[in-house]
Amino acid sequence: MTPFLLVLSSPSGGGKTTIARALLQARSDVGYSVSATTRAPRSGERDGLDYHFLSAPEFERRVAAGEFLEHATYGGNRYGTLRSEIDRVLGGGRHAVLDIEVEGARQVMERMPNAVRVFVLPPSAKVLVERLRGRDTETPEARRIRLARAAEELLAVTEYDYVVINEHLRDAVNEVAAILDAESSRVARRRDLTGFVEILRQGVAAAAHGESV
Repeated sequence: MTPFLLVLSSPSGGGKTTIARALLQARSDVGYSVSATTRAPRSGERDGLDYHFLSAPEFERRVAAGEFLEHATYGGNRYGTLRSEIDRVLGGGRHAVLDIEVEGARQVMERMPNAVRVFVLPPSAKVLVERLRGRDTETPEARRIRLARAAEELLAVTEYDYVVINEHLRDAVNEVAAILDAESSRVARRRDLTGFVEILRQGVAAAAHGESV
């Protein structure tokens, strides 16, 4: 099986990060790509685990050096995916799961068109608003800006391969896991398929000529 990049996108509060972490805990064939950001850590967040927390000058230095697969500005802060993170996960034989906003996902698809894209939707506008309010980490004005952007991002759903409605987390995680399994079975991703089929074919052909299999 050839590992691939799975891109999860949603409006802020849609649940993409929670789903990604649940997959990471449940499956040994999945590795998480830790994003980089210039924003300050929130309570409980750890550098290198939740994000790579970089200073603005360091972030821009890495952009100039071509170290990012994608990068974008969101809420006044810089976010991005280091190429080294994706290479690390895929090189270890695991699928790389990346949860990013729409703008970043578009950049990824330009550079890695074989990535699998899943858009995570909230079950309703009310639920999305309540999730954002529940964070209690932003001013009302910052939340208003985030919601306005979310309304625009929802228009991008048709750019994705799959859509998952995150009403119940367990069901949403199971749906994404099913997508991973189905995509893993694509003929183009089965590195061992040609040899296996040839051995199978020879055995069947031998049986057709009365030989012992």
